Amino acid sequence: MRDFLLYYGMFAVYYVIAINSLYFIIMMFSFKNILGILKSSVYSRFQKLSGSEHVPPISILVPAYNEELTIIENVRSLLALNYPRYEVIVVNDGSKDDTLQVLTREFKLEVSAHMPLQPLLQTSNIRGIYHNPAYPNLYLIDKENGGKADSLNAGINLSHYPLIASIDADSLLEKDALIRIAKVYMENPEETVAIGGDIRIANGCKIEDGVVSDIRLPDKFLPMMQSVEYLKAFLGGRIGWSAINGLIIVSGAFGVFRKDYVIKVGGYREGYPGEDMNIIIKLHKYMLDNKLPYRVAFCPDAVCWTQAPDSFRILGSQRRRWGRGNLKNMIEYGQHMVLRPKYKLFGMLTLPFNILFETLNPYFRITGLLALIGYTLLDMTNANVLLLYGLLNIIYGVLLGVGALLLEEIAFRRYPRIRDIVKMLFYTILMFFGYRQVGVIWRFLGHIEFLRNNNSWGTMTRKSWQAEGNKNISSLEARG
Repeated sequence: MRDFLLYYGMFAVYYVIAINSLYFIIMMFSFKNILGILKSSVYSRFQKLSGSEHVPPISILVPAYNEELTIIENVRSLLALNYPRYEVIVVNDGSKDDTLQVLTREFKLEVSAHMPLQPLLQTSNIRGIYHNPAYPNLYLIDKENGGKADSLNAGINLSHYPLIASIDADSLLEKDALIRIAKVYMENPEETVAIGGDIRIANGCKIEDGVVSDIRLPDKFLPMMQSVEYLKAFLGGRIGWSAINGLIIVSGAFGVFRKDYVIKVGGYREGYPGEDMNIIIKLHKYMLDNKLPYRVAFCPDAVCWTQAPDSFRILGSQRRRWGRGNLKNMIEYGQHMVLRPKYKLFGMLTLPFNILFETLNPYFRITGLLALIGYTLLDMTNANVLLLYGLLNIIYGVLLGVGALLLEEIAFRRYPRIRDIVKMLFYTILMFFGYRQVGVIWRFLGHIEFLRNNNSWGTMTRKSWQAEGNKNISSLEARG
C-alpha cells in the first residue's frame, strides 16, 4: 500500500505539472493571437461591412422550450442587429408554457400555408409555421417536443441562407456581434466551417429593449463565479485553441456554421446533451476524412450575453449535463480518432488533451484526494508538504485566471471600473476554495448519470430580462 501510494503520488504531481503547463501554452497562443489581432486593427474595420452587399446572409436559429419569460427580449434583440441581411427562425419545441402564445401575440404572427420545410434533416412533427409580413425576416416553427438538436434541425429545414447561427433563447446578442463574426468568416470563406462567439454572464447587467445597456458584474455568488470561469475558458482557452485549429466546441449559446457542411454530417444529433461539442467533432472528422482544408474559428469580440444559474441545484444540473455530454462524445469518437495521424492535430492533441484533462479529470482529482488522506493515515508526509502541494495548485490556477483578466484588459475592457477588476481577481482566487471541488463532483455525478442512460436536458431556471435588470426576479423552471 505504501509503495502504491508513493508511485501514485508521483503520478499525481506529474499530472498537475502537465495539465497546468499545457494550459499555460494554450494561453500563450491566446496572447499571441490577441496581440496579432490588435496589431492589424481588425476590430476597427468591421463596421465598414455593416452596409456591404458582400456580407453573407445568415439564418439565426433559436430553439425555445418553456421560454416565455425571455423569448420576447431575445427576439427583439435579434431583430435589432446591425447586419445587412438575415432571418430569425424561432423553433417552439412543444413548450408547456405560453412561449407560442406570447410570440404570436407580440409579433401578430399567423399560420402560413406557403412555407414548406425542405426535407433536409429528419425532425419531429411540425404543427405549423407562423409569419407576419410586417416582420419579413421573422419566422416561428411550432413542433412537437424533440429536444434542442431536433429543433435546430427543423430550423435548418426552413432556413433560406448559406450560413446558420444557433442562439439560446435566454441569450442576447450585442448589436455588432453578427457583423464581427461575418468579418472572421469573410477572411477565409472557403475553409471556415464554424465560428464561435464569446459568452458572457448577463446577471447584474441592465437590459433595455433586448440590449445590454449597462454592463455590471453579478451581485450573487454563483453567477460571479461563472463570470470569471467563463472569462478564463473563452479568452484564456478558446482563443488559443482556435489559433492552432484545435477547438473541440463552439458554445451552443452562440455559434455560426456553414449550412452545407452541417447537412453533410447529418445535422445535429439528438440524444446528446452535448450537441454543441458533437457537431464540432463531426465537422472535424468529416473534413479530415475527406482531406479538405478547413478551420473552426473563435471570434472573441462577438459577444453573447446569457443568464447564468444562481442556485446550486440548477448549476449542478447544468454541469452534470456537460459531464454526460463530454463523456458520451469521447467514448463515441475517441476510439476512432485519438492518436491517429489521419486526424492531425485534432486527433493527436485536442482529443487526448480533452480525455486526459477534462473527461478523466474528476477521477484523478478524487483519487488524488484519497491518496493524500492515505499519506496522512500512514504518516508518509506532513502538513507542510500537503500545504505546499495545495498552494502550488492554487498558484497555477490563479496565474491562469490572471492571464485571462489581462487578455480582457488588453483587448476588450468591458469592465472598465477598477473595482470590477479587483472583484474579478478576488473571485478568481476564491474559486479554488470549494467551487472547483464541487464542480469536480458534479462532473463525476454526470458520468454516473450517463452510465444510467440519463440523456435528459435537466433543469434550468429562466428569469425575465426586465426582472433581471430591476433585481425583481421571477422564475420558471424549464425541463426538456
